[in-house]
Amino acid sequence: MTNEQSNESTNLPDATILPGATIGMVGGGQLGRMFAIAAMQMGYDVVVFCGSSDEPAGQVATRTVTGNLMDRETVHKFAAQCDVITLEFENIPAETMRWCGEFAPTYPSHHVLATAQDRLIEKQTFHDAGLAVTPFQSVRSADEVRSFATQYGWPVIVKTARSGYDGKGQYRLQNESDAHDVPWDSADAWIAEQCISFQREASVIVARSSVGEIRCFPPFENEHRNHILDVSFCPSTLSGDQCDQATRIATKAAEVLDLVGVLCVEFFVVDETTLLINEVAPRPHNSGHLTIEACHTSQFQQHVRAVCGLPLGSTDLRVGGAAMANLLGDVWETDGANPCWNRSLSIPSVSLHLYGKAEPKIGRKMGHLTSTGRSVEDAVQSVNDARDALERVL
Repeated sequence: MTNEQSNESTNLPDATILPGATIGMVGGGQLGRMFAIAAMQMGYDVVVFCGSSDEPAGQVATRTVTGNLMDRETVHKFAAQCDVITLEFENIPAETMRWCGEFAPTYPSHHVLATAQDRLIEKQTFHDAGLAVTPFQSVRSADEVRSFATQYGWPVIVKTARSGYDGKGQYRLQNESDAHDVPWDSADAWIAEQCISFQREASVIVARSSVGEIRCFPPFENEHRNHILDVSFCPSTLSGDQCDQATRIATKAAEVLDLVGVLCVEFFVVDETTLLINEVAPRPHNSGHLTIEACHTSQFQQHVRAVCGLPLGSTDLRVGGAAMANLLGDVWETDGANPCWNRSLSIPSVSLHLYGKAEPKIGRKMGHLTSTGRSVEDAVQSVNDARDALERVL
């Protein structure tokens, strides 16, 4: 193999996959799209395995393979083209990634997926490793939720153990009566979590390479609307000690999972000394989109570097502050007409990222805006102003 011969001649680690090789991306959404753009800028070919060549990642990739993720023959057709394979979303079937691993190094591994796809397994894994998580318990009925609430109090958050994101499959139960309204038969397993009173929400994206190098981005602070990330900004308002603690926890989480690639660890910041892991995602994350403009190395380029065994890049901010605001389908007119983008782009510090999705829907992530500035306050103000300009009635 050309890449292996190159490694021998330059004393590079066996895990190093150099530009010119082909990276496989399982999944065709916006995360795959931004990954493909970063990889191709670095000189890699990218083949995307997705349902349609018109999906966001398929629109920009070198080539696509379309088909069912559980069709082993199609998976093999895809994987045989790749020198290394990664994914854009943790709900890819673990079996698919195991099949991919028969042809090329695959990151994250199907073992990591098996953990990240099940909230109960994920929480138990981190708890057993000594990492602080929200109190939780497996539940299957209203009676079991009531028993959990006896110990931890109401309200209780109940979620499906598998699948679900952006608030889907999640219920906030104020009392025992609400527990009877949960559609228990609609999922095989459920998890109850204590409803945490927290000061703010934050996330850390950590990269761990195939040769063991680890780097963390500075913590991002996140604001949600209707269970969907609304605005992220950096630097966060966390203290220096809290930032150090968040970075240590994220690093250990990546090591516990034996992850290769990038991992987002989402935290509840309870008080000055207590950070609880809420969820993790073994992939680039919405809260890290601002790194494209704000950091020396974006989360997407860092993911490329990690899975290819290249030295990881600097995660430092290049600016005083940065912010990202999601653009949901709500911004579009009811007839689907495009927003008046010149209103946003009249603010010089603002950048526009659209994902190539043809049909805007309420709550659907269609793109995002970022802004950089001398301070984080300036960046947040600019990105909010830019989005507000789109939402203003013409």
